[in-house]
Amino acid sequence: MPHRFSDPSASRSAARHLTGDPIRYYRPRGSVDVRRLVDEGFQAFNASRLSEACHVFADKMLDPASDTTIGLTVAGALTPAGLGGCVIELMERGLVDFVISTGANLYHDLHYALNFTLYQGSPFLDDVQLHTDGVIRIYDVLLPTQVLLETDAYVLEFLECQTFKGPISSPALYYAMGQDLMSRHPGCQAHSVVASAAAAGVPLFTPSPGDSSIGMNLAAHDLLHGGGCQIDPNRDVNEVAAIILNGTRNGCVILGGGSPKNFYLQGQPTLWEIYGIPKGGNEYFVQITTDQVVWGGLSGATPSEAVSWGKVNPGVLPDTVVAYCDATIAFPILCEYVVGSENARREPRRLFDHRDALVAELERQARSRRDHIGSPPTGRGTETIDPD
Repeated sequence: MPHRFSDPSASRSAARHLTGDPIRYYRPRGSVDVRRLVDEGFQAFNASRLSEACHVFADKMLDPASDTTIGLTVAGALTPAGLGGCVIELMERGLVDFVISTGANLYHDLHYALNFTLYQGSPFLDDVQLHTDGVIRIYDVLLPTQVLLETDAYVLEFLECQTFKGPISSPALYYAMGQDLMSRHPGCQAHSVVASAAAAGVPLFTPSPGDSSIGMNLAAHDLLHGGGCQIDPNRDVNEVAAIILNGTRNGCVILGGGSPKNFYLQGQPTLWEIYGIPKGGNEYFVQITTDQVVWGGLSGATPSEAVSWGKVNPGVLPDTVVAYCDATIAFPILCEYVVGSENARREPRRLFDHRDALVAELERQARSRRDHIGSPPTGRGTETIDPD
């Protein structure tokens, strides 16, 4: 049932705008019809690129023989659009091993965990009137201002109840928050990315933790209470690099671009450029974006450009694809295709549980390179060394 606001006046003033259907998290079921559409109908142009993306993900990245560690990066307002359900389905099935997201997507996911309601609306409304009546608009998604205030109240209350021993990584924050959500709202992992990730042991990273309402609440808690929760960006960088180092093969599914895309892809240069560990780049690369390479921005940067940075292995370009599509259209199709494939379930890696051991191995190899070689080499290949 939709959550009822604690402020009746805010509810009444907002209600006249909130007449659209509630936005629910969509969970893909592996539709046979969608798979037929992709395989038989998507034959040219970007439809064909999306078909290629489906096959790279379902047939190659998820092939048990490939033993691929898969990262999902999420930018843009995808949880307000109801696509958090796709992320949950992939995590529960073990089809993605870690997620890198903007903080905003995880903040808006909390609305669903707390049983608030977002509504379908229109992008052509009077925003001055919406502001007066206490309604927030995210393109054609509408939510009462009160939902923000009560979600903020939850985050602050959560922080006040926590005792973190020094600075932590962003996955540690979201794991604790997911556990708290499940204890307060049993079963919420079925409709919350944050709670589902905690249940599945999937690390959630936010490369720009201050750039969201969660970050705003972290800052407020620190200012008002002192000694609040501190996110250590160094720990985040090393945890992602350690996960990539541990992977037999590595692959990514990139939705949009922005800082989540770069934060994932910089993991390979962290290894070869900074630590001198010649791991090699990604074996698989799937991106869904509307950005173009001609503007010179990262979100439009192609897999072939990433080869020059050592982010993608030179020999695997046939296993890389960019589909120039709206992620709110293409991602559910991709998920339907993958969930309906023969590789639709894997044993979860629960990388959250192994972060300390993975970082310790990264440190061991980095120190060994430094002690045996001196300054880090510039090689970016996949050759191996004996660090002992």
